[in-house]
Amino acid sequence: MASIELSVVKIFDMLLVTVPPDPDDDTISLLQDKVLHTMETYEAKGLILDISTVMTFDSFFARTIVETAQMFKLMGGRTIIAGMQPDVAITATQLGLTLGNIQTALDVDRALKILSNGGDGGNVHDSNA
Repeated sequence: MASIELSVVKIFDMLLVTVPPDPDDDTISLLQDKVLHTMETYEAKGLILDISTVMTFDSFFARTIVETAQMFKLMGGRTIIAGMQPDVAITATQLGLTLGNIQTALDVDRALKILSNGGDGGNVHDSNA
């Protein structure tokens, strides 16, 4: 079982989750469960997954993040992944890992702008580009 404490912070009608560095499979599974239950509690419309401290990105992590975003969408919300480090992006691309149709942003500020405005927020990165 994961020993890392995960916090889900509510900001207006959005949730912000900072993924811990080097999360193990249990931590990622716990994150998914906690996000979905917090969304239900607060009726959140947006989710920002801040992965700025994550240095490794494997297939389980990618699949679980995509599933979480899909589940969040089914419950009526929108997910943005923020803060992907260049080395992580390079490795993920080389390994062929994708995030499906999940929108990404360079940092949490830009992700907040995107969700607050309901638009593209300006200089953001599409994971399918």
